[in-house]
Parts: sequence; C-alpha cells; structure tokens
Amino acid sequence: MISRIFLIFTLILSFNSCIKKNKDLIYEPIEKINAYDLYKEGMEAFERNDFFYASKKFSEAELNFKEVDFAAKASIMSAYSLYGINFYDEALENLDRYLKIYPSDKNVMYAHFLISIIYFEQISDEKKDIDPLINAKDKINFFLKKYPNTDYAIDLKFKKDLIENQLAAKELYIAKYYISVKKWIPAINRLKVIVKDYDKTIFIEEALHRLVEIHYHIGLEEEAKKYASILGYNYNSGDWFKQSYKILNKDYKISKKMKISDKKDKNKKSFFKKIIEIIK
Repeated sequence: MISRIFLIFTLILSFNSCIKKNKDLIYEPIEKINAYDLYKEGMEAFERNDFFYASKKFSEAELNFKEVDFAAKASIMSAYSLYGINFYDEALENLDRYLKIYPSDKNVMYAHFLISIIYFEQISDEKKDIDPLINAKDKINFFLKKYPNTDYAIDLKFKKDLIENQLAAKELYIAKYYISVKKWIPAINRLKVIVKDYDKTIFIEEALHRLVEIHYHIGLEEEAKKYASILGYNYNSGDWFKQSYKILNKDYKISKKMKISDKKDKNKKSFFKKIIEIIK
C-alpha cells in the first residue's frame, strides 16, 4: 500500500515537472526583420565587393519580403554575389532555384545569361575534359534561341565561336596524336569532324592540310588532291595551302612571309555592371 502511494506521488511530481518544462519551450515570436533594410545592407556589401556577406543578406531579404517581385530580385542578387567570389556550384544552385520559384520574373533572362557565363568560365584547355565545353555550348545555344536579339546574345555568340574553336582544337589535338602513332584511320575520322562540324574555326585549314598529308602518305593521291582543291578554293593565300601544294608539287618553294601582330580590342564592355544597374 505504501509503495503504491509512493508511486502515485512520484508520477504527480514528474507530471508537474513536464508542465514546467513545456512552459519554458513555448514559442515566442521574435521581432520581424525589415526586408528592405536587409536588401540595402546586401547592396552596400555588394558595391564594396564583400560578395559573401552580400549573398547572406540578399538571401535573408528574400525570406522576409512579402512582395514576390522583391523576393525574386533578392534571390537573383544572391546568385550574382556568389558568382562574384567564384562559388560557381552554389551560384548555379541558387539560379536553378530562382528559375523554379520565380519562372515569370522580369529578370529571368539575366539568370540564363549568368548560367551561360558560369559554364563558359569553367572551360579548360583542349587537352582536358570535353564535358565543360559541351555544357557551355548547350547553355549558350539555349540563350541564343530564346533571346536572339539582345546585347547579351552578341556577347554569347562570340563566346560560342571560342567554344567551337576549342572543340575543333581538341579534335585536332587527338588527330595529331593518332598521326604520331601512325593510326591513319582514326586520325582521318577526327580531321573529318573538323571539316564537317567546325568549318568556320581557325583550325579548318590545318585539318584540310593534314588530310592531304595523310592521304598522300598512304598512297591515296586522288583523295589528297580532293582535299587540296578544297583548301585551295577557300584558302589559296594561306600557309597551309602552300604546305599542301608543296606535297603534291615537290619543286614548289614556299616564300617567307612577314608576320603582322594582331591588335587586341581593349574596350571590353562590362555586361555585369549593366545587369546589376537594371536589377537593383
């Protein structure tokens, strides 16, 4: 009997203790943060190039904005901030989320432009992995198809040309390897890819010359003449044509040519400054 009373007393004490603890755990709302102040802090940090802090503040502002337009603006600015410190993966995650949550936002075009740029900036040289080149080309093609008549399309068309040059360079690099080990068929196949898919690149002349060279070497003189005629018809003043002509005409002497240094355009316009001005 005494043990029962003791057990009941213990249970009562435990119950009262739980009630007290639950009272301590009751949620009390914190003071609401002003989303406009957070966005202002983010923009100030962005303008002084403190991109990590800016991204944090823009993300906080997005969560506190009631207006969808302002939340979308904060979201894309957070992504631009992450791009500013080369956090490419994080920036792409933010941009993907932005496009899913705010698909009809007025700044969607700039999100697609930034995605294209991020993929483009992750391209390495032709000796390395080809996937970044393909991914960048796909993203740029998407933008050019969706927003063809924009200033940003002009910039991306130039970048697409650079990508195609790198893809052609990769094919030529592999073809030269096959030539060095005397594997003529795979070398020819690689060179034909350049002729078929990358005929507007700077590597087309060398590719045609190598086809002349290989076919002549393996005794297919008619094929060599065919590629030499293509090279001569399109690039008859180039050095590669002269090299090919010498293969087919042994007595031909190649005259030396003065080199003219290329002039580089130093007036590169910053698209990102223009975009930020539009968004903010």
